Amino acid sequence: MTRVVVTGGSGRLGRSVVAGLAEAGYDVVSVDRALPADAQRTAEHPAVEHRAAELTDPEATLALMRSAAPEAVVNLAAIAVPFSAPEHVILQTNAVIAHNVAGAATEAGARRIVMASSPTVLGYGSPAGWLPPSFPLTERTPPRPWHAYGLSKHVAEQVAQMFAAARGEAVRYASFRPCYVIAPEEWAGAPTQQGHTVLERLDDPALAAPALFNYVDARDVTAFLEALLERMGAIRNGDTFFVGAADALARRPLAELIPQFVPGSEELAAGLTGTAPAFSIDKAREVLGWEPARSWRAELREGAGDSAPGQLTGAGQHGKDTA
Repeated sequence: MTRVVVTGGSGRLGRSVVAGLAEAGYDVVSVDRALPADAQRTAEHPAVEHRAAELTDPEATLALMRSAAPEAVVNLAAIAVPFSAPEHVILQTNAVIAHNVAGAATEAGARRIVMASSPTVLGYGSPAGWLPPSFPLTERTPPRPWHAYGLSKHVAEQVAQMFAAARGEAVRYASFRPCYVIAPEEWAGAPTQQGHTVLERLDDPALAAPALFNYVDARDVTAFLEALLERMGAIRNGDTFFVGAADALARRPLAELIPQFVPGSEELAAGLTGTAPAFSIDKAREVLGWEPARSWRAELREGAGDSAPGQLTGAGQHGKDTA
């Protein structure tokens, strides 16, 4: 049984990853700044071990990793939302956590280390204007982060590549960019990360447009991580993957919608036909054999827009949510 530490395990994505890996047979240690309530721990998965740690503290992070002795580490911990704290705080916190976790996990003997990044590293939504070389966006699209959150996630990718360069093939590192995470309860109407429901994002394209209509079910991210952990020996060390749904969170083709919100993108977006998303997941498909199993068309439940705001409480500061 593989022992895996999941940092940010109490967050929107972390809860699904922790439960899913435990159900798949992993020996899971969930780490966050504070321990969840006893009822939450049992409800998520009774076999999961929960620990609290301040991951901005390098000595505390190393002590945690040495004590947990994981074979693999999935780092989801971060200040989760752009502009939710002062820019320097977001950059410093997220970059330091990424470096501390990767360094401590390596020193403690973990041989598979995965860092959560974000599609925002590409820089879409910049107030100065943004156009990519082409659509769909891929791992080859040049990063152009314009806020501290996007920069901090780009740094996390560079941390993985730095350690890969230093360690050679002895330890395997990877990063992944999960799209806008939808937790299972949000299909039934619980508020998403931004406070509105999935149905509201579909009914008002302006709500999903800042993320270029990307999304992914948290359980599909868990399946991706299972595939990645099993096949890390076959990837280029330090590599990065987009993780998203196979369609867009939109009722109309993105060839029509994106030009309304990204000036000058008419020709670039023209090739996004039908339900095609703006973000390609072909690399994860081809390299890892992963395929998302869930679409809003099947998951969204009748009456899903009826829940009152605030129904779902958030995780601790280190819980990872991705826009």
